[in-house]
Amino acid sequence: MSAEQQRSWLSWWDGSPRSLLFDIAVALAPIAGEIYSHGGRLGDTSLPALAFLTAGFLALLVRRRFPFPAAVVAVLVSLPAGHVRGFVEIALYTVASRRGPRPVTWVAAGVHVLVTVLGMVWWDEVRVGAATSVVMVSVAIPLLLGLWVFGRQRVLADYREHAEQVERERELLAERAVGAQRREIAREMHDVVAHRIGVVSRHAEALAANALDERSAELAEIIRSTSAIAMSELHDMLRALRDDAEAEPATASTTGIAELVDGAVRAGANVRLAMPDPVPDVPPVVGRTAYRVVQEALTNAAKHAPHAAVRVTVTEDGDDLTLTVTNRRSPRAHAVALPSSGFGLVGMRERVALTGGKLHTGRTDDGGYRVHAVLPRHPELNEELPAK
Repeated sequence: MSAEQQRSWLSWWDGSPRSLLFDIAVALAPIAGEIYSHGGRLGDTSLPALAFLTAGFLALLVRRRFPFPAAVVAVLVSLPAGHVRGFVEIALYTVASRRGPRPVTWVAAGVHVLVTVLGMVWWDEVRVGAATSVVMVSVAIPLLLGLWVFGRQRVLADYREHAEQVERERELLAERAVGAQRREIAREMHDVVAHRIGVVSRHAEALAANALDERSAELAEIIRSTSAIAMSELHDMLRALRDDAEAEPATASTTGIAELVDGAVRAGANVRLAMPDPVPDVPPVVGRTAYRVVQEALTNAAKHAPHAAVRVTVTEDGDDLTLTVTNRRSPRAHAVALPSSGFGLVGMRERVALTGGKLHTGRTDDGGYRVHAVLPRHPELNEELPAK
């Protein structure tokens, strides 16, 4: 039996097997008390008496689902069954604890008082005053106890609702704060980074127009086009920061790796690409990760190993997409140390981990550097890691 079927079958007992076992024990308690009071046997073993006891047992068994009908049945069967104590008290407590101070509770208490007093006078021939005192005790205790339990449950429910409301408000305020922070970051990036890239692009355009030779014009045009691409991607990022969208350009995929390498070659880098034809067909998240890994690896090679030979290899290995970017040792270093954010490798690792892949980086035997990533073609995304 499945968990859902079990909960459906146990819905009358709040979906808990322990509640069912508890209600069975409670329903048997009055019968056990009656047997004990008669020295281990029922006082009246006639078939009608057993039928009334069985009806009382069943009424208490389903008291959670039908509290008022169970109370009525318990009152009606308690008298013919030899005035068994416990049936009506338990049923009245259930009505009070499940329904609270509602008319149905007062009706159940009134029926209890009326029928029990009349029964005691009729069967036991006691005075009405004495019977009333006994019944008031048997009514007041379960009634007040049930009402106390009902009130306590309502208070706890109110506390839980208030706590949930406070948590929802806290999350809403946090989301608003994050949104405001994202917009502030977008404004700062637009005012600072976008302005600088725009200046570079304009100077490159002027240099291309006034270049003294063809090679200088070509390099200036490469700087201008690269600046334009960077500006476009920056605008996508700013839009993502403002609108909470995904900041990934259309070229960020396996099909864009060739264009990425071609751009590096046109800029003067010594890069070779080995990739299957046609380009491996992978889900968008894997394609974006592959593109960003190659992009970051080429950027690091240009920074730390200028003019070194770089080889980019993309292969399919069963259900995995394998990327390898290896650069040799640089023949000469930059005259001025280039700035580094320190987050390149961290961002690559987080992107690869997001797809469930593996990333290995490190020095090669000849003093170069190697970035090796294995990405599953059908990833199970790990949402706990953010993509950088």
